[in-house]
Amino acid sequence: MTKRPDFKRRVRARMAKTGESYATARGRILAGRPADDRMVAALHVGNGDATDLPGTGLARRVVFWRDVLHDGPVPAVGAEELRRIRAAFLVEAGADERGEAAAMFAERDRILEANRDGEYVLWFEADLYDQLQIIQILARLADLGVPARRITLICIGEHPGIARFGGLGQLTAEQLRELPATKACARLTPAALRLAGRAWAAFRAPTPDGLGTIVASRSAELRFLGEAFDRLSREYPATRDGLSLTERRVLAAVADGAPDAGTAFARAAARETRPYLGDIWYFAMIDRMARAPVPLLDVTQAGHRVGRATRLRLTDTGARVLAGEADHVTLNGLDRWIGGVHLRGHHARWRWDDGIETITGPTEPGS
Repeated sequence: MTKRPDFKRRVRARMAKTGESYATARGRILAGRPADDRMVAALHVGNGDATDLPGTGLARRVVFWRDVLHDGPVPAVGAEELRRIRAAFLVEAGADERGEAAAMFAERDRILEANRDGEYVLWFEADLYDQLQIIQILARLADLGVPARRITLICIGEHPGIARFGGLGQLTAEQLRELPATKACARLTPAALRLAGRAWAAFRAPTPDGLGTIVASRSAELRFLGEAFDRLSREYPATRDGLSLTERRVLAAVADGAPDAGTAFARAAARETRPYLGDIWYFAMIDRMARAPVPLLDVTQAGHRVGRATRLRLTDTGARVLAGEADHVTLNGLDRWIGGVHLRGHHARWRWDDGIETITGPTEPGS
């Protein structure tokens, strides 16, 4: 719904005159309205070029933010060092075969900084992937001295007529153009900018102590942030089986009959409240569980990267772990980064406890 009563009256007047539906009448009026000068002059930042921001007529300058911050190291280091670390991780993970990430990150940051005296409009979604990008951008803008009043955030988690909303890329340019006139659009407050900074610091800290505070936070502008950090927290190995929530969902999909990696990915992803993880990251996770010292999965074509058609079978150990009768970390150890936390070894220092729905501390002194 739009914020301005006068606009609603115009829509209803057009409906009475033309017989159009509310959605059609609203879209026609929006399409004929001149774009807001401040919005057109702003730097628009989106989560990927599948979103047709240029087609809206609102965005002359667009930069896209591309990084899977929920996976791999994101330590509390300077911007240049972080770009190097993230680029190296993406190459190693097989997500950047051409080695383009380093240059892309440098150009992205350069454009963001060059606009420091202007306006910013951020177009993102409610899922974990996007929420981490939002706080990275906002923390950087705060470091550049950009006041909150010059930052507009457009962020949605659903859209009328779409049963399972997957992202802004599903929307037409006309539908995107409507969003600035809805409750999804907010000019940020200093409090929201400070919260983003605290969230970014908590995410990059070497221990997860600060995540719970962000989960419990409430913000009218950053309304999906707490939910996203709750989902992030559930990627820590669980006290009951040593599995992350995503790992458990993959194993459960195979146990329920998913014959291959593509099917397991689809079934596991369908259980997410908000989809955030692409197939390449699911396949990498499956590969790790299959190559573990005590494998949880058997795969066809051993020695090859797991792909969509890779056949899967739950091992006896995988079944025991899934049933909570054995612990994945104790059996196989782990070496995984979640933000700034490096989880490694056979005694996970930090665990997710389903009983109290929080991350618990070290399981043993000095671990």
